[in-house]
Amino acid sequence: MSEEKFYFQTEAAELLNMMISSVYSNRDIFLRELISNASDALDKRRIETLKDSELAENTNPEIKIEIDPDKKILSVSDNGIGMTREELIEYLGTIAKSGTKEFLKAAKDENAKQELIGQFGVGFYSVFMVAEKVEVISRKLGTDKTYKFTSSADGSYTIEEVEQRGECGTTVKLFIKAQDDKKEDPDSKNYLDEWTIREIISKYSDFISWPIIFKDKTINSQKAIWQRPDKEITEEEYKEFYKHLTHDWQDPLTHIKINAEGSTNFKGLLFIPSQAPYDLFMNPQSGGVSLYINRVFIMNDCKNLIPDYLRFIRGVIDSEDLPLNISREILQDEPIIRVIKRSTTRKIFNELKKILKEDREKYIKFWKPFGRMFKEGILQDRENSKTLINLALFRTTHSDEWTTLEEYESRMQPGQEGIYCLAGRDNLAALKASPKLEPFVKKGYEVLLMSDPVDEVILSDSRFMWPEDMKKLLNIAQDDVTPQTADEKKESEEKIKSLEKDFELVKNKALEIFKDKLEDVKPSLTLTSSPACLREAAGGISFQMEALMRSAGHPVPPQKRILELNAEHPIIKKLIEMTQAGNNDERVADVIKILYDQSVILEGAMPEDPAGYAARVNELMKIALEG
Repeated sequence: MSEEKFYFQTEAAELLNMMISSVYSNRDIFLRELISNASDALDKRRIETLKDSELAENTNPEIKIEIDPDKKILSVSDNGIGMTREELIEYLGTIAKSGTKEFLKAAKDENAKQELIGQFGVGFYSVFMVAEKVEVISRKLGTDKTYKFTSSADGSYTIEEVEQRGECGTTVKLFIKAQDDKKEDPDSKNYLDEWTIREIISKYSDFISWPIIFKDKTINSQKAIWQRPDKEITEEEYKEFYKHLTHDWQDPLTHIKINAEGSTNFKGLLFIPSQAPYDLFMNPQSGGVSLYINRVFIMNDCKNLIPDYLRFIRGVIDSEDLPLNISREILQDEPIIRVIKRSTTRKIFNELKKILKEDREKYIKFWKPFGRMFKEGILQDRENSKTLINLALFRTTHSDEWTTLEEYESRMQPGQEGIYCLAGRDNLAALKASPKLEPFVKKGYEVLLMSDPVDEVILSDSRFMWPEDMKKLLNIAQDDVTPQTADEKKESEEKIKSLEKDFELVKNKALEIFKDKLEDVKPSLTLTSSPACLREAAGGISFQMEALMRSAGHPVPPQKRILELNAEHPIIKKLIEMTQAGNNDERVADVIKILYDQSVILEGAMPEDPAGYAARVNELMKIALEG
């Protein structure tokens, strides 16, 4: 086959230019990335040969490093699974398919460091920090063709079929740039120097489970870090293992060592990342926990090892009691796996409890990226729901600080029936501006501000699944939840009854205009500064829940709500006067429509007719200015 030439997309070419100009402070990571890729390829080959014995070849799996100082070539080879022509184009010819633009945006930040490489999946291209050209020669397991990918980071690359490689696998050949002047670049190293190579591998890749051969000797210890006593492992080793495992170039927030002995024996090393990967919610299946059996790699992202709501956890579980030929299908019903899952989940909870108690700032660093996902467990895991509830953080009207439910309960007023909550908009500032808060703030009641999408579901579901020994969640958006005492309720009801006759015309007009949207229109004495608000009728759902259900493809029945009008507000008083006078019917209708649309906006939704809303507001402003 003749050589074929391809071109990178514009963003990719810009990214390569960044690599060439070395925007990252630690260039050593290029070798760590290549070794990690080679290790992954060997893992994949072993899995494929377990599935199909005909693919097995009599070979010793290894990663081989060679240097040729005269020709300025550094090579990293493996006899792993290899790549086809199409895979070379897919994996190397298309940079960070889902994240190139995000990467470029982040990299322009002065604080951007080398961790961006792993976060955005462009680690292979770190080679261009040290190489002026790269060749990748690869033969896929089970095929008889070898292909070569070549690029000088000039915006293009070539693919050609070459003389067959002796066995499957991949060789990455780097044509190293001339060594930089140390005076101009103190970070510059000679990557064709034997001791430089040894130093990098010792620092970053000593724990790789496959032998790394250099100068005809194995230079890594191949010790499974999770099998070693904790006192023998430095914090730096934990960090480097995490980075190798996840390709995340930031340090983890914390690690959790597991050593379970008894009826089921297993060891493990789990990590909580310090930040969520950019595609965590777009690609929730990425990452996860790897399963090993007696130090033999079995599979990445073994979903049976931890609950789905802890899918941000990264790490390794190594069991002594599972058969090597176990499949994903068998795992689902394997009793040992269920024991491991319960034990692992408990260990994670214990670590989080410890952090919450001893280091609040660190816990908040965990909660900000992962709290939304973590709270899914309150709905999914009834066995551990109370633990999850007590580990959850919420915003509140009490202060700008995060709070737990236990802390909220300690501040509750005497006789308070439960925990007042308001769920809705994912914009906290907008949630704080809700008219529904006014009567509670006026009386000094604290309200939880639940701004995650899952909070709506928790609040609606809490009536059925909330632990009996915990204070109930009271949704202040519901018509029957009020901060008034029994005597205050009775007094309000009497006042409202006296207003009903005067209020009836406004009510009838509103119901006439919004007959498909309103179940009732009521006067209110609890609102303070706002003229109106919308409440859910009994059994109704919020605008946000409607949107959530529709986005999930669920049918949503038509919703009728309750329009609450502040009987003591000047606008409402004037509206009553106008209806009683029996004139300006069109202006009355316009004011009612504006009040309704404003209430919809405060719920985080859009009016059905934004142009009509704007026109009505503009007309009223014109009248006000002319008067």
